[in-house]
Amino acid sequence: MKPTALERWAPWLAVVVLLVVWEAICRGFQVSEFIFPAPTAIMQAMIQFAGPIRMHAWQTFWTTMIGFGLGVLVGLLLGLIIGSSRFMYRACYPLLVGFNSIPKVAFVPVLVVWFGIGTVPAILTAFLICFFPIVVNVATGLATLEPEMEDVLRVLGAKRLDVLLKVGLPRSLPYFFASLKVAITLAFVGTVVSETVASNLGIGYLMMSAGASMRMPLVFAGLIVISVMAMAMYELFAWLERRMTGWAHRGQQGSA
Repeated sequence: MKPTALERWAPWLAVVVLLVVWEAICRGFQVSEFIFPAPTAIMQAMIQFAGPIRMHAWQTFWTTMIGFGLGVLVGLLLGLIIGSSRFMYRACYPLLVGFNSIPKVAFVPVLVVWFGIGTVPAILTAFLICFFPIVVNVATGLATLEPEMEDVLRVLGAKRLDVLLKVGLPRSLPYFFASLKVAITLAFVGTVVSETVASNLGIGYLMMSAGASMRMPLVFAGLIVISVMAMAMYELFAWLERRMTGWAHRGQQGSA
């Protein structure tokens, strides 16, 4: 069933309503820009500091993409290893959960000692925070392959590698793309967290500098830039998911 025109425009309408209410609250209660800037003040800051914002946003973007790319490679490899072996699944899964429970900001000082202040800690922080959902989803997609299907394939002469490549991997694609949508947003979080602590470039650094000089509209401008980049990448992977795993979402094809 195709979405109606109102449903297609619903996200934009929600944004407009949010901005109008936000602006009305700031103007009606005369909220100071140093506490909670209005959307118009944030827009003025984005125009005034367009050059620095563009430079720092590009730094954050490519740093995040490198960390995310590493997370995809490592996460996919570990997911294949863990998901294809019951022993590895039982042995490694608790270790991964324990590692993921550690706040990644706690790694930043260690990374600074190892690699110094700059881009490398931000890349590694993005990698550390985003590879876990990829590992878990890929491993889950492989580990939950129906035993009956695997038995039938074995009877037909398929080897373990054949089952993994021809059935396990395609079946895990929806899990994989779901993990990409989660991981890309987490990667931006990791990059910005590291930039606020151990970098002299990037949106995180820009926000810290603006906060120190009480330029709150610029701080909120940085937040908006980060959210826009994360949402754009999320939508890209959602589009790829619809195109490559349409067979797993047959009920949604009319709305795709």
